[in-house]
Formats: sequence, structure tokens, C-alpha cells
Amino acid sequence: MSMDWPYYGSRRMTAELRGRGHGINRKRVVRLMRLMGCEAVYAKPRTSRSHPEHRKYPYLLRDVPITHADQVWSSDITYLPMKRGFLYLVAVMDWYSRFVLAWQLSNSLDSAFCIEAVEDAFRYGRPEIFNSDQGCQYTAVRWSPSVGQRRP
Repeated sequence: MSMDWPYYGSRRMTAELRGRGHGINRKRVVRLMRLMGCEAVYAKPRTSRSHPEHRKYPYLLRDVPITHADQVWSSDITYLPMKRGFLYLVAVMDWYSRFVLAWQLSNSLDSAFCIEAVEDAFRYGRPEIFNSDQGCQYTAVRWSPSVGQRRP
């Protein structure tokens, strides 16, 4: 039945099923969709595309034990769907404590709000390693100097 409406999420699917006389609540629809591996098909922002001219960095954390605070920080961007478009949320987190050091919201995917979040996080210390994906915000020329110049 979900193949008839691949763009329906749990809310819309619940409404459709109720309209057809099925007594079902959203919680059950969510559980069944998860069980069947169904997910609404819709356009999502591509937040991790790297720019071909930006420098790429190796992954340094494979098999590295995280033993103390400020050893590794990481940052990532997610999107929040809004009525018209998206808001983007960046967070900087200490891996050892799982403490969110800083976060910022933006309505565009430029690197400025990422840089602001890292600068806010520097109030708490300096990491030995800073980890992020290879998205264009994290490989941009504006980003690399902002992280590298503030190393202790």
C-alpha cells in the first residue's frame, strides 16, 4: 500500500488509512513503516558534498581510544525541515564527554555559521584532533585557517 504513495510520511499515511476506515494511530504507523523499511521519498538537502578544489584530510581516528576530554572534538551539520525550506544546525561536540560545546543555526549552508560555532567552542579549550565530514563547509579555505590557527 505504501508503494501507492512513496512520498507519504507517517502523518499523511495515518490520515490516508483513517480516511479508508482503518482504526490506526500514528505511533503504530511509525512502527510498521520502520519494520518494513519504508521511508518517505522527498528532496533532502545535500549537506556533505565536498568542493572539488578544496583540500581533503585523512581520517585519523580509526582504532584510536578516546581517553580524555579535549582529545577529539567533532562537528556535523543537520537540517531541520521548515514550512518553506530548511534551517541548518551545526554542533561541536567533545567525543569523550559527549558534551555539546557550541551550536549555531543558519538558513544557508555557507561555512560562516560553522566557523562561529567552533569559535564559540574554543571558550572550553582546544582539541588535539578536530573531526568532521568532508563537506564543502569543512574543506573550504575559510574553514581550514580558522581551525588551524587556533591550535595551542
